[in-house]
Amino acid sequence: MSFDLDQFIGDLRAALGERSRQALREVVARAVSEPASLLRAIGAPDKAAVQVLHQSPDLTVLNVVWAPKQVTFPHDHRMSAVIGMYGGREDNVFWRRVSGGTRKFQIEPASGEALGDGDTVILGRDIIHSVVNPLEKLSGAIHVYDGPFLTTARSMWNAETLAEEPYDIAAVAKGMPLQMAR
Repeated sequence: MSFDLDQFIGDLRAALGERSRQALREVVARAVSEPASLLRAIGAPDKAAVQVLHQSPDLTVLNVVWAPKQVTFPHDHRMSAVIGMYGGREDNVFWRRVSGGTRKFQIEPASGEALGDGDTVILGRDIIHSVVNPLEKLSGAIHVYDGPFLTTARSMWNAETLAEEPYDIAAVAKGMPLQMAR
């Protein structure tokens, strides 16, 4: 079976209509289950980047390619997400808010989940997470958000102090250019 981006977007839209994150996950799981077909359609990655495959007010689809050993700041999405790995690995640390000290909000690690080839995960709208590619090679994943991910005001947490800050796309995207596919 050959991956078709337009069909994929159509299937995601149908799942959105069902208002089911599990239905979204199933669509993403089908796509990442055949990585060779997926990569023929979207292009094989040769460097870390974020490729926008689709963007609308109710749906954002990204091809995220992590650099070897890349680590992200803890951040939130403020919308639900489904992540599907088509190559490599993505280790997620999930954080929770805690009160304390002189800061209004802080976070602490709560749990984690490692994703490998073909794995998918649903992230709720309130999840705070950070990502590590622990491998010496690129890792790739399809990220699907049920909203305007690229234009939504969000937060990130300082790596040293774990203090909440406004999301800074320039700091996060350092070394990961944003590419528009359509």
